Amino acid sequence: MPKTYFITTAIDYTNSPPHVGHAYEKVLADVIARYHRLKGEKVFFLTGVDQHGQKVQQSAAKAGVPPAERHHAKVYRSLEKAGREVRRLG
Repeated sequence: MPKTYFITTAIDYTNSPPHVGHAYEKVLADVIARYHRLKGEKVFFLTGVDQHGQKVQQSAAKAGVPPAERHHAKVYRSLEKAGREVRRLG
């Protein structure tokens, strides 16, 4: 039976936009997970966000919108921004 390798990343808050540190951590963890899969190991890779935390609730209350609406709007804006940057870089 193959050895199981466990790897996790930090759980990010969704009340602020992602930055290069978030990407660095996720990409590095993915590279490590892929390496262990190539070695024939079973890999359990866990990552995610905290979209129900107190900071998200406070941020939404300050903006006067429900937390889910604030979260989805921020994600959409972040994806639009990332898309513009990718197109700019070619």
